[in-house]
Amino acid sequence: MTDLVDPHARAFYVRTMIALTNAEVPFMVGGAYAFARYTSIERHTKDLDIFVLPEDAERTLEVLAAEGFACDMAYPHWLGKCHCGEDFVDVIFSSGNAVARVDEQWFAHAPRDMVLGQSVLLVPPEEMVWSKAFIMERERFDGADVAHVLRSCADQLDWDRLVERFGEHFRVLLSHLILFGFIYPGEQSKIPDRVMRDMLDRLRRDGYDQTSVCKGTLLSRQQYLTDIDLWDLADARLEEHWMSREDIAHWTAAIDKHGR
Repeated sequence: MTDLVDPHARAFYVRTMIALTNAEVPFMVGGAYAFARYTSIERHTKDLDIFVLPEDAERTLEVLAAEGFACDMAYPHWLGKCHCGEDFVDVIFSSGNAVARVDEQWFAHAPRDMVLGQSVLLVPPEEMVWSKAFIMERERFDGADVAHVLRSCADQLDWDRLVERFGEHFRVLLSHLILFGFIYPGEQSKIPDRVMRDMLDRLRRDGYDQTSVCKGTLLSRQQYLTDIDLWDLADARLEEHWMSREDIAHWTAAIDKHGR
C-alpha cells in the first residue's frame, strides 16, 4: 500500500505514528491500512485512521498539535481531526452512532503489523466488522467491506466475541451474514453453522418490540430524520443513551458537509 501514498502524506502519517509512540499514547491503525491487511484489497486514501481510547483522545490531539499539525475535536462524541495541508488523520474513539466505542478489548485483540515502515497495532477484524456493519448512509454503505472481511477472515474470527459485540443489536450482524450467503452462494460454509443457528433461534425467541422507537438512526444519521421529526418516533440514540441531544444536533448539522 506504500506505493499508493504520496510522499507528503506518507511523511505526515509516519510522523504521526512516531509522535504517538514516543509519547506512549496507545493507538491502533484502522481504515484502509487495516482493511488491506485483512482482505488484500488496497485503495488510495488521503487520510490515516488512528483509534484510541476515549480517555486518550484529547491527549492524542495535544501530542499531534505539538508536532505543528492543526488539530480539533470535530465531533466530541467520537472523532477528532488532525490536518497537514490537504492530508489529515482521523483520531477515532467511538463511532458516528456512538455504539462501537473503543475499549480495552480492541487493544487486547489487536494484531501487530507494519504500516508505512512502522510497527503498530491494527484494529481487530471483529471490531472492524462491528463498526462498519452500522454504516448504511445514502452516500456510503460499508456492507461490501463487511462481506470482504468476513470472506477473508472467517476462519480466524472469534465468532463468540463478534456476536457479543453486537449484543441486543444482533439483527444488524445477522442481516450481514444473510447477505453474505447471497453475495457468495458457494462460500456460505465460511459462516459457522452454529452461529447462524444460534442467531436465528434468538430471532425467533426475541418476538416483537412494541415500543415506538426508530433504530434506523443507528444506521444512518440522515435517512430516518423523518421518522423522528414528523412521525414522532423515539430516537434510539437517545433512548439507549448512546448520544446526547447536543451530540445528535452537532452530528446532524454536519450532514451537508463533505467528508466526516
